[in-house]
Amino acid sequence: MTGSSTRREFLGVAAAAGAALGVSGISRAQMGGGGDARVPDRLKILVLGGTGQTGPHFIGKALAHGHEVTMFNRGNRSDEMFPDVECLIGDRYPDRGEGLSALESEVKRGRTWDVVLDVWPHIPMLVEATGELLSQATKRYMFVSSVSVYVDSSQKGQDETAEVGSAPDADDREFTMELFGPFKAECEKRVRRIYGDRCTIYRPGLIVGPRDFSFRGGYWPVRVREGGEVLAPGDGETPTQVIDARDLVAFQLHCMERGITGTFNVIGPHPHNPFTTKKMLETCRRATGSDAEFTWVPAEFLAEHGVYGWMHMPCWLPTDGEYAGFGSRSVSRAVAAGLTFTPYSETVRDTLQWFDELPEDAQAGVRQRAGISGDKESEVLAAWKEHAGEQ
Repeated sequence: MTGSSTRREFLGVAAAAGAALGVSGISRAQMGGGGDARVPDRLKILVLGGTGQTGPHFIGKALAHGHEVTMFNRGNRSDEMFPDVECLIGDRYPDRGEGLSALESEVKRGRTWDVVLDVWPHIPMLVEATGELLSQATKRYMFVSSVSVYVDSSQKGQDETAEVGSAPDADDREFTMELFGPFKAECEKRVRRIYGDRCTIYRPGLIVGPRDFSFRGGYWPVRVREGGEVLAPGDGETPTQVIDARDLVAFQLHCMERGITGTFNVIGPHPHNPFTTKKMLETCRRATGSDAEFTWVPAEFLAEHGVYGWMHMPCWLPTDGEYAGFGSRSVSRAVAAGLTFTPYSETVRDTLQWFDELPEDAQAGVRQRAGISGDKESEVLAAWKEHAGEQ
């Protein structure tokens, strides 16, 4: 992996697994919509997708709150995961299977929902087609975007008003992961065009916790629990931000129940409790009772030995140059609107419980998606010791 390919991985994958004033005391009008503090007894919610990383968390929480949930997806896992939840079978791509026909039939017969939650697409034409189809069938539309929409990560503390990318020609371009951010930004643009102030846009960062099949949030809990000498990136002082999937969906449901619209960075931890790589790894050690010892190795040395940020060393990027502001985006606006955070130690324990319950072959597959192998780690640690001994 080269340095440039690492940047491409980050720009595309950062929030694929993967905005608005950021001030305290923000009013509901400033949040982008009138809002209603009264929590309704029962909402009719349509979830587009629902069987990936965050969808099951959301559906479970919505059902626990007494809401009525309908899913629209390809039906591959819906019966297994939620046998008692209605699932309309189809595909966001109009030329695949029955396409949107199941939704179209429901809309034609006059069916409506209080709110739609769109949890997946990064292809603007898919978001636009579904959004337009449902525009008269729902009161509000909620779209899960990404912090990858921002064009600049070099400045610290940027909020939702920071510049985002664009892809006005997205319908004529073949998608690549380098285009993930601009395509998501274009999706946002089209949602706003259709729904105006009836939409809520969520911009999460790296989503972690149970069901993190990307393993970007699971690598450190698993590796630290194994103990021994652990290769750690940088000097430990690099800021980082993650969001527990359950905190993201809790905020989504909170906004639904209170009629909150607008655009929000949804990243943790709380702005009054900044998170560093060292704090993250030490929390993993305490939460697991591990005897792990961390050997912090400079980014330059790691790169010389083929180890880079984000995919090899998850949740971390060297904060210089274009990434000087990484791990420090403002979440004040979402906090003011009601975003809360699970203690990271709890996220670690719950992630490990979920991981341990996977079949062995699934664990092996997940572990290949992020982090480095034990052999590679030992190789780099040995090289670092030799280098340090020569100085």
